[in-house]
Amino acid sequence: MEVVEKINAKECSSRLGHISDSLYVIGGKWKLPVIVALREGSKRFNEIQRAVEGISARVLSSELKELELNGFVKRTVHTQTPVVVEYEITAYADTLNDVLNALSSWGAMHRNTLKNGR
Repeated sequence: MEVVEKINAKECSSRLGHISDSLYVIGGKWKLPVIVALREGSKRFNEIQRAVEGISARVLSSELKELELNGFVKRTVHTQTPVVVEYEITAYADTLNDVLNALSSWGAMHRNTLKNGR
């Protein structure tokens, strides 16, 4: 087991604030699956909905708006007939790579811990 460094109350409060900000932006059930689905390339709304099993159209619409607001997704409207709207991840979304890798590693470790009876 790794030794946890001791920090003062101010640093602890600051870290908790940063963690809260992070969870606000990428937390929830659907944001990360939507980002992962878009890593394969740009997609239209229905393609994203098919790639992210179980997400409703209303929830997907809301998640895409929030991801766009936070700079992770770019929405492009092609005004040809019919109008086509495509979504793609931005270069800023690449800043989540370390977070996604850490979450994946921790999730695998946690699953094994539970499976093996701690």
